Amino acid sequence: MFKRSSSSLASAALCSSLLVSGCANHLSQRSEHEERVDRKLLDHSFQIDVGEPDTLELPQRRIRIHELKTFDITEYEVTRHYDRYTPYQPWREIYEIPLGAVAIVAGVGANVVNVLTFGSLPDSVTKDWLSYGIAGINPFMNAPSHGRAQQNLAGIEEIQRDHRVEHTSLLWSESPVEVKSGKNTNELNTDRNGVLRLNLLDNPFAEQDLRHVTRLELKVQDDQSDVQANVSLPLSKSLRGKLIEAHGLIYDDLEDDDVNQWVHRVKRLSELGLEEEASDLEQSLIELTRNDPQLQHEFLRSLARDAGRLVAVPAGSD
Repeated sequence: MFKRSSSSLASAALCSSLLVSGCANHLSQRSEHEERVDRKLLDHSFQIDVGEPDTLELPQRRIRIHELKTFDITEYEVTRHYDRYTPYQPWREIYEIPLGAVAIVAGVGANVVNVLTFGSLPDSVTKDWLSYGIAGINPFMNAPSHGRAQQNLAGIEEIQRDHRVEHTSLLWSESPVEVKSGKNTNELNTDRNGVLRLNLLDNPFAEQDLRHVTRLELKVQDDQSDVQANVSLPLSKSLRGKLIEAHGLIYDDLEDDDVNQWVHRVKRLSELGLEEEASDLEQSLIELTRNDPQLQHEFLRSLARDAGRLVAVPAGSD
């Protein structure tokens, strides 16, 4: 008796499985197409261009930095195939069976007319009505419905379209650069063009005694990948000897000095070979005397007479 009961259960399970698998009304397969690009990083590095000459002879230098990457790029055309079906819902047989019977009758009539008219009717009338009717009168299958259709991924097909190696060079824009001068380490930022504007007469170097610092150590690092680059920029002995004097000429209080002392500062910076700093100080003094035309005129005349410098007055300073 136990064996007979077990056999009955197995048979019932098999029939149920066949019934469930037969409930789904399979529709035409659907495909999706897309392009996929795989990018594999082969190399990552930095390029630090410290400019010329190799040894820093002047307090200002523009250092350009690029981030370099090499990628292995493969392009694919991907096609995904989906099996579509109408899931079975028993309560829909209430209206599908009578509609299916009507569809069969209409389909048979349409095929008769099609024969008489030498095949003038479309397949959507002659074939689809019959298919709908047969599925509709089947109590174990719903009529096909694209609105209720579900799908399962049947397979993926990939075709390689292109394979290449690509090199990129990006500006290290508005990003940190570590600058070590002797025992001091400072973090500076590049501008939007990836240029680090180094000025040893400006902060954070202005207050540091650089007479015994023979080189600057620059370091660039990508925190996400830990890729880094280092470069040394030697400081000439001549430059190190000028920095302290030049700092005093530029930053000591100007308002307590007279015109002759102003001219001396500009002239001395020029004699030290710091022409850019001399020009910047000239413009600062012209701006300082903007509201005193007589003092400004005296300063410009003294510059021409004692330092041999002819300076154009900016518009709006008179």
